[in-house]
Amino acid sequence: MFSPQTYQHRRDTLQMKVGSGLILLLGNTENPINFEHNTYPFRQDSTFLYYFGIKAANIAAVIDIDNQRTIIFGDELNMDQIVWMGRQETLKEKCDQSGVQTSMPFSALQPFLHSASKAGQQIHYLPPYQSFNKIVISDLLGIAIKNINPSPSLIKAVVSQRSIKEQQELEEIEAALKVSVDMHLLAMKFTKPGMMERDIANAIQHHAANHGSPLAYPPIVTVHGEILHNSYKLNILKQGDMLLNDSGAETALGYAADLTRTFPVGANFTTQQRELYDVVLHSFYAARELLSPEITFKEVHLSACERLVEGLIALGLMKGDPKEAVRQHAHTLFFQCGLGHMMGLDVHDMEDLGEQYVGYTEEEPKDTRTFGLKSLRLGKKLAPGFVLTVEPGIYIIPELIDRWQAENKLSDFINYDKLRTYRNFGGIRIEDNFVITESGYRQLGPELIKTAHEIENFRKDYVS
Repeated sequence: MFSPQTYQHRRDTLQMKVGSGLILLLGNTENPINFEHNTYPFRQDSTFLYYFGIKAANIAAVIDIDNQRTIIFGDELNMDQIVWMGRQETLKEKCDQSGVQTSMPFSALQPFLHSASKAGQQIHYLPPYQSFNKIVISDLLGIAIKNINPSPSLIKAVVSQRSIKEQQELEEIEAALKVSVDMHLLAMKFTKPGMMERDIANAIQHHAANHGSPLAYPPIVTVHGEILHNSYKLNILKQGDMLLNDSGAETALGYAADLTRTFPVGANFTTQQRELYDVVLHSFYAARELLSPEITFKEVHLSACERLVEGLIALGLMKGDPKEAVRQHAHTLFFQCGLGHMMGLDVHDMEDLGEQYVGYTEEEPKDTRTFGLKSLRLGKKLAPGFVLTVEPGIYIIPELIDRWQAENKLSDFINYDKLRTYRNFGGIRIEDNFVITESGYRQLGPELIKTAHEIENFRKDYVS
């Protein structure tokens, strides 16, 4: 945990932003895999971690702004639990570390909220994403689940606060990145023709675990990089394949890293692979250099798309004017997703609070209808302290090509005949993590090799 003063300061700031009423923050519960006492690994709610740092399940907190008090609601272990689990840190000890002086049994929460409501206090709460917590809110507040109505003012206050990373948060993210960079280098050393994708996934997960870090998300380790969030890991690696590795570690305090590299299964890229790899790399560099306060991330995204189109035109896969091609979204045949997202305590930071608050503003809302832009998680103006990913890619999706070609869609910009020779190409993504500074950006974590030459030079010592 951070210092008690850190959590107290964060709660004080939140109270000032919300102004009045009562803030209810729920921790997460343990979720069973196949029966009650066989549970998935526990992960505390990130907003609860941000304001309290306590990892225990089945607790809640109330910040009573009007009466200037903060209370943790939870239960101490009973003797049966101590018999099975041993002596644990007490709830009072956890509260002390969080700078909270008052705790009550969880059973006292419902009457406490009922009294506050009767007194006319507004009860602010965030959108619940665990099914259990939807039921808890329904029970606590006496409302139907379908009538749960989170507080926009609380959401906006949390987003504005969590978006600007403290120095100690940046240090945590960089610690996660140090482990993650080593994971990726291990994958590049370990990968050989004849292995299965799961062999690499298991190796990087083992490395993270050995350094006290769980993975921040299920790793994407695949020879089918064109499938954006591919979870299948049973393909056998062959000479001539490329392996896309999208994986990142998480620190004990919950801060994430998110890196992607694509490299040849053999020692070298093919000519076709290297040409498209360099197109993605040049787009990455162009996007990176635009990162600065005041520019919108949507502008950075569209500029990166133009660089992709310029490269694809040079290879004969596209044609016409790059700006017009992007304006008409012709690039989305090759780049269907967004350029990046916020990152911090969640790998997609605060995604549970809603993209309309985290990635956009009311003045400039998200485009939820246009293919490509509807997948752009971050579009708003950047500010110092934002931590985000930059991850351009090229994804050759046969089913999408077939549909567009059948419709002769955007044929003024796409050379379908040439594209036929790339039909089984796969996908490439390159991803790093950045913090926005007063004057521009800083790349976080140790540098991970990314040029085709660097990767081939590294791989040659490990692939016979």
